[in-house]
Amino acid sequence: MLGESFGEVLEGARRGEERAFTRLYRDVNPALLRYFGAQAPSEAEDLASETWMAAARGLGSFEGGEGAFRGWIFTIAHRRLVQHWRDGSRRPAQAVDPGAFDMLLGAADTEREALEATEGVAAARALTAELTFDQAQVVLLRVLGGLSVEQVAAAIGKRPGTVRVLQHRALRRLAAQISLERVTR
Repeated sequence: MLGESFGEVLEGARRGEERAFTRLYRDVNPALLRYFGAQAPSEAEDLASETWMAAARGLGSFEGGEGAFRGWIFTIAHRRLVQHWRDGSRRPAQAVDPGAFDMLLGAADTEREALEATEGVAAARALTAELTFDQAQVVLLRVLGGLSVEQVAAAIGKRPGTVRVLQHRALRRLAAQISLERVTR
């Protein structure tokens, strides 16, 4: 809790002072992560990031003290979580009958194409194995699909800022994994 310094920190954050916003973030984010972790464990960090991005956009219109601020942040968090659940129910995973692809086979060198595709899929899986689902989607769409941030955002139903955050975290995680693999070999 920031206590008596809350008003000063809030005003600094409104003016765009990074140090002030960092203090707000460090004070509230652990609780946000626990909240999301209890309800959507694999999405907790992403949902918290989305919550903070929304809070940053609306910080100028917030009125109240520290308790009201926490309530406001958790209201945003709840709305993000509900939207996450809605998005998940709108786009449920559906199995595809393998026979549905029989009509797509052509006269090409199927064996060579299958080996190349398998190698590509294995590489993509290895690349994204340590990432969250959303991070993997962003990396795959950006790198393999060659899509812009805006196109990826439209494709996965997230804001461009969220896509940038996901990409940043994914690349940071991949860099750490590659460094770890080099050390352990």
